[in-house]
Amino acid sequence: MKHSDSSRSSESGVSQVDSAHEKINQNTVQNSMSSQEFLRHRGPITSTAAVVGTRKVVTGAYDGAVALFDLDNGGISLLGYHTHLVNQVTVDSMSGNWAASCSSDYTIHLWDLKGGERKKILRGHADDVEDFIFVDDATGISASRDQRIFIWDLHSGAIKQVLDAHEKDVLSLAYNDGLLYSSGDDKTLRVWDVASGDLINTIGPFDLETDTCAIDPVHNRIVVGCDDGIVRIFDVKSGTPVFEIAAHSSGIKKVAVSKTGDILSAAYDQRIIIWSGSTLEKKLELENVMHKWERSFSFSADGSTIFAGTFDGTLLEWDTLTGKLLNEARADGEGNACFNRVAASPTGTAVTVADDGWIRMAEFSDGSAGWGDRIFPTSGRMLMNAVAIDTTGKFVATGAHDQKLHMYDLEDGQLVNHREKSLGEGPINFIDIATQEGYEDNAFVACYSGRVACVTPECEIRACFPVHEGAVKSVRLHPVKKLGVSCSADGSMSSWTFDGKIIGQYLGHTAIINDVAFSYSGKRIASVSRDFTLKIYDFAEGTLIDSISLGRRSLKSVCFASEDIVFVGDYWGGLIRVDLTTGEVQREKIADNGISSLAGCGELMLATSYDGSVCAIDPKQKGVAHRIEAMKQNLSVPEREEVA
Repeated sequence: MKHSDSSRSSESGVSQVDSAHEKINQNTVQNSMSSQEFLRHRGPITSTAAVVGTRKVVTGAYDGAVALFDLDNGGISLLGYHTHLVNQVTVDSMSGNWAASCSSDYTIHLWDLKGGERKKILRGHADDVEDFIFVDDATGISASRDQRIFIWDLHSGAIKQVLDAHEKDVLSLAYNDGLLYSSGDDKTLRVWDVASGDLINTIGPFDLETDTCAIDPVHNRIVVGCDDGIVRIFDVKSGTPVFEIAAHSSGIKKVAVSKTGDILSAAYDQRIIIWSGSTLEKKLELENVMHKWERSFSFSADGSTIFAGTFDGTLLEWDTLTGKLLNEARADGEGNACFNRVAASPTGTAVTVADDGWIRMAEFSDGSAGWGDRIFPTSGRMLMNAVAIDTTGKFVATGAHDQKLHMYDLEDGQLVNHREKSLGEGPINFIDIATQEGYEDNAFVACYSGRVACVTPECEIRACFPVHEGAVKSVRLHPVKKLGVSCSADGSMSSWTFDGKIIGQYLGHTAIINDVAFSYSGKRIASVSRDFTLKIYDFAEGTLIDSISLGRRSLKSVCFASEDIVFVGDYWGGLIRVDLTTGEVQREKIADNGISSLAGCGELMLATSYDGSVCAIDPKQKGVAHRIEAMKQNLSVPEREEVA
């Protein structure tokens, strides 16, 4: 176990150890991103694509922006915005004149890179569009979480063919010599004839999801990155297995192939490795950068450099021969306050975590709201997805993308006595803190590995038990009994004892379950999913009480306001109030990006958003009681009226 002081921000924004705590006034922006000038992305960069014959790179990010970096002069230009986050960008390899971006707004945008403007919007998908490739100057192909693949006429914008054999979300595409390769959440790699639209081969299902695939035309191979850390390689024509590389100890989020056939694999074990295309042995490992995003890696057109985006919205460049980092474009050391989670005590003390790795304190009451101290661990800023505070408001735990759990004591509004532990179970997604006898202030931690860890307040692992096959998205503890419930990316939801015995399964969801919550009595649980439904279960019996369809926008967060009132946040900034007695559903847009979490805070309810805001809601009234912001994410959206 590691004990250390943590870094706090001084008024200048420079990280210092044991410096004065930074106090932030209500409704002020906390960092240098208050400017309306587009200096860099204000959300994690999801994808990078080099422009042929230039030192320019197209990027897309969770701020909805598509941008063009010029590495020769260090400049950046904003091409435009989607109305939701960007999942993938690609550049046509023939002329380099065109780029495409696909988004969770269900569209693909085509960009003229010479003119720097949007030329066409392709519409037709019914869920997030995850990937797009150019076949030639007239044909493009897209993949979506609506389980379909579309072949497009790029001149007219019409859908030429629909390929719909996948049984779950389609996430990744690759194309070579008339054949299309697709992979996704149904754990298969499928091979299609593009001219006819026929499915000609299905490889798998594998044991775990296949998030990413790439073509190696030099060696006539298809390369697949899997959630078990294995790179699987198949013959491009026959589909027969060629080789397996035990590449990583955690899920692979990106594979890419250079023009010489070398393979890049990027995974949640924080390692980026290049494998020789000829021998399939490890060639080199890239210099690590903590805030890189594994899903965003790509090779330059000539294969001499490698690009990736970061959670800070910056662009990284490595030398492929040495693995050394060459450049980080548009870095300012601050990152983006895209909030992932909030936790609050009954007395109004709140703690937030965000993509920028800062832990921020805030205070809420009926009449006011404002920021307090902010801090990050001395091991460095790292995206944090999880935070919890005990009921007394004296103990805080946070969890990070680099698998580390951080614990603090809370004294006079300041986080002190930092403890740190690497759990080694992949990124940490959620934390709940126990109050039950014998488990006081034990943190139950939801891990990417599918396990739930129980960690003592001294930051020692007490237990770590398997619950799900996929990543654990949320974990909640019964208000009285030594029982918990967790939900997973594999669509399962289970209850268990504190010592890890599975006691119940809750069936009904058909897609990723993003969040689960107990009612105050502990008699019922509510869950929300990418299947667009809110489901209510009897906790003890495991029976489904109600299933409520809430439209066609994916649901992210859920919280009981009372035994009969449930609030749901969606990925579009919508807050949905559901009366379980009458069935009445009320909707209100309170943010410009997804509602990442909901938490009770005394008589109020707090809602965090990826747009950099925290809203306080009075469950008895409509509207936002208080709003505080740490940044403005989308420069195309008008300023919101301040809420006192």
